[in-house]
Amino acid sequence: MELRHLRYFVAVAEEKSFNKAAEEKSFNKAAERLFISQPPLSRQIKQLEEEIGVTLIDRENRPLKLTEAGEFFYDHAIQILTKSDNLRAMTMRKGNFDSSLSIGFVSSILYGILPRVIARFREIYPNINIKLYELNSWQQTQALTEGKIDVGFGRLLFEDASIRRLLLREESLVVAVPSGHRLAQEQQTGVRLMDLTNENLLLYPTAPRPSFIDYVLELFEARNLKANYFTEVRELHIALGLVAAGEGLTIVPKTLEHMRSQEVAYIPFEDGLLTSPIVMSVRHFDKSKLLKTLLAVTYQIYDEEGFDYKREEI
Repeated sequence: MELRHLRYFVAVAEEKSFNKAAEEKSFNKAAERLFISQPPLSRQIKQLEEEIGVTLIDRENRPLKLTEAGEFFYDHAIQILTKSDNLRAMTMRKGNFDSSLSIGFVSSILYGILPRVIARFREIYPNINIKLYELNSWQQTQALTEGKIDVGFGRLLFEDASIRRLLLREESLVVAVPSGHRLAQEQQTGVRLMDLTNENLLLYPTAPRPSFIDYVLELFEARNLKANYFTEVRELHIALGLVAAGEGLTIVPKTLEHMRSQEVAYIPFEDGLLTSPIVMSVRHFDKSKLLKTLLAVTYQIYDEEGFDYKREEI
């Protein structure tokens, strides 16, 4: 069984025209999609069924449909073809890795040390073309598997067999409140998540999901709490702008404390227990010198800033 057999079967299955009048039309449409003629395609599907010893398409009843084994085969064929296509894309990207580095990042990390990391990396590799893409953590996973970026800096952890996650450090979260808010006036040394359950929370970004919104809501759920009033806003800047206008509160990483500091007060969480991970994502088994240098530079700056972190190696 070869990959082409899987592609042939998937193309036929996805036409979904399995009825008596349209059976031949289904194969014709699939054949056009694959740039082959209909008779060889039909023979290939029959040969596939004979090779695995299972009927994949029920041709006895009308309308025609995939058998239970055919549905199972289709689901797994899609996974295999996706992995095959991703492997090709990642390998092609790897072949161009010596002259450029594409980096995905979430916006909140750009307000931390990432600009310094990139600037120092440029000093080491002045001839490397660096491309930056604002992508949320989920988009970074997709971009890595599709070969569009080489490394991602995000805040959410996703399981993907082709991606390796390096937890760089945990960054403290703080509550951003209008400067005249009672929490700011009380000069809080620490606020509890419980204190925010009935506040109007401005959570970001609305799309694509999952996003930081989901992470914040999970912080409440993990403590058997509920954010009773929250509004979803498009992005971080809008959330902070609305906080400054007195429309509500928001939760941000500590590195954003300098933003709108005249209008917004930032209050730490009690005991500093609420954090957001900073995650570096790379393709599994990718051990290039460029990535190792990028990670080493990140740790250098962490040391200079006195950050607590757990050192990992690529």
